[in-house]
Formats: sequence, C-alpha cells, structure tokens
Amino acid sequence: MFVGILFKLKSEDKHMPARQAEATRKVRSRDVALLYKVILTFFIFFAFGFAKEEAKFVQTEYKKPFRVVYELFLDHPEKLRVALGWISNVIFVLTHPPYNFNLEEIDIVVVSHGREIEVFAKENRGKYQDMVERLESLSQYGVKFKLCRIALTQLYGYSEKDVYPFVETVPSAITEIAHWQQMGYALLIPMVFEIRR
Repeated sequence: MFVGILFKLKSEDKHMPARQAEATRKVRSRDVALLYKVILTFFIFFAFGFAKEEAKFVQTEYKKPFRVVYELFLDHPEKLRVALGWISNVIFVLTHPPYNFNLEEIDIVVVSHGREIEVFAKENRGKYQDMVERLESLSQYGVKFKLCRIALTQLYGYSEKDVYPFVETVPSAITEIAHWQQMGYALLIPMVFEIRR
C-alpha cells in the first residue's frame, strides 16, 4: 500500500507544471517523513508496550577483605534464629561463585547484649539446641562472638564459666561496636519483627 502511494505520487509529478510539481514534492516529502515518524513511533510503542517488565539482576563487586560487625539486641531469644540467617547469608554469598572468597577474606564480629544472651548459656543448650549448633558452626567459619559483660553478669546473672568456649566477653557492647566501626567494619543490625517457627 505504501509503495503504491509513492508510485502514484511519482507518476502525478510528470503531468504537473514545474513550479506546482516542486511545491507538491515538498509537501509530499514532508508527508512521507511524517509517515515514517508515525510508523517508527508505532513500532517503538509496540516493542516497549509488550516488553516484559522485571527487575534487573546486578552482580555487585564486593571488596576484600569483607568486614562486618553485627549488633544483636533482640527482645526474645528465639529471634536469634533469624538473625543467624543474616550472618550465614554473608558467608554463603561470598564463599560461592562468582565471588569465591576464602574464609580469611571475610571477617565477621557479632556483639550481643540482648535477650539472646540466654542462648549462649550452657545450661540452656537443650532448649536452644539448633541455635547452639549453628553458633558453633559459624564460629568454625571464623565468626567471632562477643558478649557484653555488663549484660551477661548484671542483667542475666551469668559469668564466663556459664557460656561456651567459642564466646568472648567484652566490657561493654556499645563500646565494642564503636571500636569495630572505627576499624572500618560495616555495622549490620538484624531486625526481627516476629518469631517464625
């Protein structure tokens, strides 16, 4: 159809006076340019109108060494289960392709001063068996667990002899967290809003 219109326009040009033919050609060339624009607009609209809309996956380049300090200040010991997922996630992502970090290139410090301290007490192992096993496993991956001595002794009535040997106590959680941030560690604070079990 489009070819037919162009052919008709060219054949009409032969029977017109020169001046009128020139003016007609200018008008027709504008019409053809406009027709091209309309067709191009239609195709662009058609292509984007039916394009699949979805998020784009981005493979961030993480720098070595990867340093994180986690602050745990949970209002229920059971919430530690979810918070441990935050820690495991960092290790899993960084030690698998495409990153393939060595464990020596990941430095994770966990500072605890909330109700989750009960999980670190040896007397509660039976109650929190699965979480204790995860804590032990994470410590074997190089994660350092530090308990606030003020919270441990004054709020919960425990001492160093009451907690597991993979744990260290520190004078104050707040001071400890500030120290690790000054050393260039990123601060992550797991937010657990409900207990799912």
